[in-house]
Amino acid sequence: MPETIAYKILTPADVAALDAGVFEGAPVDIADGYIHLSTAAQLAETLDKHFAGRDNLVIAAIDLPAFGPAVKWEVSRGGALFPHLYAKLTWDKVLAHAPLLRNADGSPILPG
Repeated sequence: MPETIAYKILTPADVAALDAGVFEGAPVDIADGYIHLSTAAQLAETLDKHFAGRDNLVIAAIDLPAFGPAVKWEVSRGGALFPHLYAKLTWDKVLAHAPLLRNADGSPILPG
């Protein structure tokens, strides 16, 4: 059964767009036609691959069932299934969010 929570890594600009109610994704999301999300198990690799050296990141826990069929699980990095959101993201669909912090082993601490 697919997971019910996925995570979006947000930059300060993304948070500002969410605050304004107009977040349709980061530039890469808009270019690809959907908002990229990661499962808890995929999050550390996504951070390391796409956000290395970036500061002031926020991790948002996304309520996947709230989006119904707008969430599609599609093959991506390494052949793994990733959740892709084909809808605008709004704060009311975010279950929790927090600044990116890491455990001693470097893994991200999930908001919640």
